[in-house]
Amino acid sequence: MKILRELEIFIRTAEAGSLSEAARQLDLTPAATSAAIKRLEAELNTVLFVRSTRSLRLTPAGQLFLAHCQPGVQMIMNACQSLISGEATLRGVLQISLPSDLGRNIVLPWLDDFQALYPKVTLRVTISDRLADIYREQVDLALRYGSLPDSNMVALPIASNNRRVLCASPEYLAQHGTPLQLDDLVNHNCLCFMLGDDVYDRWRFDWQGQEVSIQVSGDRVSPDGDAVRRWAVAGRGIAYKSTLDVINDLESGRLVRLCPDWLGESAPLNLLCADRRQISPVIQALQQFLQQRCLIYCKGA
Repeated sequence: MKILRELEIFIRTAEAGSLSEAARQLDLTPAATSAAIKRLEAELNTVLFVRSTRSLRLTPAGQLFLAHCQPGVQMIMNACQSLISGEATLRGVLQISLPSDLGRNIVLPWLDDFQALYPKVTLRVTISDRLADIYREQVDLALRYGSLPDSNMVALPIASNNRRVLCASPEYLAQHGTPLQLDDLVNHNCLCFMLGDDVYDRWRFDWQGQEVSIQVSGDRVSPDGDAVRRWAVAGRGIAYKSTLDVINDLESGRLVRLCPDWLGESAPLNLLCADRRQISPVIQALQQFLQQRCLIYCKGA
């Protein structure tokens, strides 16, 4: 179904905000991705994207079309998957490693719903911010933020547009003041997490298309992202967390976003596996399920 493929390319391009990124996710060339968008625009006799050499955004017509076709395309793809693979193939044991904060507080309930849909799937879940060695350990998939730690791994996108956000509790800000620019962070207690064996204490941001960074320090460091978020909510300092991790805290007022004009570092969420040949119908179903849940979760917030 050629039109379905073109609609999938349109949706992925709109979500990624980039032709080249959509092409990478779909294993296409940027030229093929652009050609598919042009064919779709010709079929609809309307312009879906405003393009320049450096940017791409949806037109009002494109935004309207995305809102209508996104759920429909997902339903059709799910129906096709059911016919091709058959529900009986969605069985077996899936061993997955989850990050501590997102995994414990958000993804675990989602996996309950996934197993309700596919009761013949058995999940073996580990929760840790240490990146599991999927080549040596008994792990099929690792749900992780950021770029690939190993170029030989395969990344299945879950939330490509996710970014980090600077935040603190109202209690902390009332006591210590609100930083108005990045340089103010040197006078604040910054709550750092660890990436591997390294303390992530150089926080990076985007300012009008340029990367800027600042060295921070504080009295608390943890390899567990959940601990860092809890410290921030408890008023112990300023955190630089994935937006997905702190959406509920920001919406409830437990945390306040700081320096909103500074765009946080990109933190795409992916399912990592060692080899593309591992991508079974169960893994494909899990990827689609998590993508939809993240989309609904972010919109709901």
